[in-house]
Amino acid sequence: MSILIALSYGMLCLGMIFSFIRLLLGPSLPDRVVALELIASLTVGMIATYAVDTNVGAALDVALVLALTGFLAALAFARYLEKRGEE
Repeated sequence: MSILIALSYGMLCLGMIFSFIRLLLGPSLPDRVVALELIASLTVGMIATYAVDTNVGAALDVALVLALTGFLAALAFARYLEKRGEE
């Protein structure tokens, strides 16, 4: 089980690195918004993996709150981008 958890941490970190690169080099604002949303999702995955690894159930509450906050932020960015296009 520890090998799978270490592999999960590694893949999540690799995804985080690639997302951060897209955030820095993204040619447009929507690309950067998607990269931020992906970073939030990967962070939720990292917290969930930590909760399984350490058997701390309270960490799942933190992951849930972060997921909901990330979803609301994505909606706000989408609304902003939609309104900006109308002007």
